[in-house]
Amino acid sequence: MSNSVIKVNTDTMIKMEAHYSQYKHEKLPPGSAFVAKLPTCTITGYKSGKVLFQGSSAQAEAGRWSSSSETSASGKGTKTTKPKVQHIYSPPKDIASQSIIGSDEVGTGDYFGPMTVVASYVSKEQIPLLKELGVKDSKNLNDKQIIEIAKDIIEVIPYSLLVLHNPKYNQMQSKGMSQGKLKALLHNQAINHLLEKLGSVKPDGILIDQFAEPGVYFNYMKGQAKFVRENLYFSTKAEGVHLSVAASSIIARYAFVKEFEKLSKKAGFELPKGAGAHVDVAAAKLIKKIGLDGLGEFTKLHFANTEKAKKIAGV
Repeated sequence: MSNSVIKVNTDTMIKMEAHYSQYKHEKLPPGSAFVAKLPTCTITGYKSGKVLFQGSSAQAEAGRWSSSSETSASGKGTKTTKPKVQHIYSPPKDIASQSIIGSDEVGTGDYFGPMTVVASYVSKEQIPLLKELGVKDSKNLNDKQIIEIAKDIIEVIPYSLLVLHNPKYNQMQSKGMSQGKLKALLHNQAINHLLEKLGSVKPDGILIDQFAEPGVYFNYMKGQAKFVRENLYFSTKAEGVHLSVAASSIIARYAFVKEFEKLSKKAGFELPKGAGAHVDVAAAKLIKKIGLDGLGEFTKLHFANTEKAKKIAGV
């Protein structure tokens, strides 16, 4: 199937809706303004200003409203990445074309900043749109691209975002909770929140970007009243297995970047990402500025960076 996506202003969107009024469809996907079903093309206008054309005449219909330089086209699907390790919770071979909830997290390897976890639902009908919007693993995108894509996709797909700020993270970690268990609890909570949002809509499955073996994950879930297990899959590099995980990766990174900016503003200087030597120097600078007791508001204290920064700061 041929697909095209164009970006239009509010006036053009209104004109398009009026132009296709005789073909309008009552059922609207999340975030959409209108859907028109022509004999050879389905047109979905989104509140974000994006318009998706699907069908044999997609290019021609898109051309009515935008110059070729503003139109992106695709006739082929993107290549998916198969999980390296196969287990009974490995996703089915055709999962890339299914309606799936995918979850991912960001910030677990960064000394500064919170942990952000997102679960997103991408229906099979929305897969072409997300491909055209450039959805892929956030690790392959810079912050500017993340912000641009995230602002588009949060308008068109249902999602649940959880932010575990540093003080709470440090509190839970100091009580003996590992980062792995924290991640598991947050993934499960985000998925539950999203299922509640979806109501009667039932996904074909749930895919978690694998950070622990399934058995370890299930051990983390012991004692949890609302543990999602039905149609649950795990895969490494899950961003390439289904676009729902890639979308979650982008939204989680977007939230992380915004929270990171707030922390930098509070610190009074730009905080570095990661956990390298440059982070030790920045942490030492922060210790000298606000004192050792205030470090937990900005960092994950159990990282080795804390002791290194203390040595540099001479405390």
